[in-house]
Amino acid sequence: MNVLVLNGSPKKKSDTFRLTDAFLKGLNKTKEHEVNIIHVMEKDIAPCRGCFGCWQKLDGHCVIQDDQNDILDLYRRADVVIWSFPLYCYGMPSHLKAVLDRTIPLVKMNMEQLDDGTVRHEALADFSRMHTLVICGCGFPDWDGNFDGLRKMCEICFGGPDMVCVPETPMLNVPQAAVVADPLLERFEKAGEEYAASLTLSAETIAALETPMIPKEEYIRLVNGST
Repeated sequence: MNVLVLNGSPKKKSDTFRLTDAFLKGLNKTKEHEVNIIHVMEKDIAPCRGCFGCWQKLDGHCVIQDDQNDILDLYRRADVVIWSFPLYCYGMPSHLKAVLDRTIPLVKMNMEQLDDGTVRHEALADFSRMHTLVICGCGFPDWDGNFDGLRKMCEICFGGPDMVCVPETPMLNVPQAAVVADPLLERFEKAGEEYAASLTLSAETIAALETPMIPKEEYIRLVNGST
């Protein structure tokens, strides 16, 4: 299985990528897969210019000569694409959003109407075999109102991917929080094993991964430095 991981965290010591790393450990536990990890912040990726030059060439590449074309090549080969990133202003960090914006060379200008009435651009290639997983962490203590916008965007862009949105992720890099953080990392590793076997995650597994590590009130008190 060919796996592409797009790490959108700008930090070397990323909370969210610790979860993704644990997931990959489980994914490779019984069989070693080909995993390509792209640390997007380290790449030269300009924003989309909206020139539509890619729709003139239709070769799956962008007219801007930077690292995005290498990512597009890996994307087209992937059986699984994992988007891993922290929540920024209720969405993706801008440098990762630039990667998503510049996947437009993978579709055509021609449009098609789907059975549900929505209109999409025709795909340049057959991506029906591709599976998409989104792993997103945030510094809020719960789900309420924080991941809704991101979920809607991902549903439209990726066609209803598996999504795991985890609150309280800054605790993953706090040594004193290991007593609650380590069990979460273990659950992510087990989730990787499940995904390797079925290429999906059960609702029960996702719920377990998204459960806050500590109660909301306690988390807020810790963030605010209250005693």
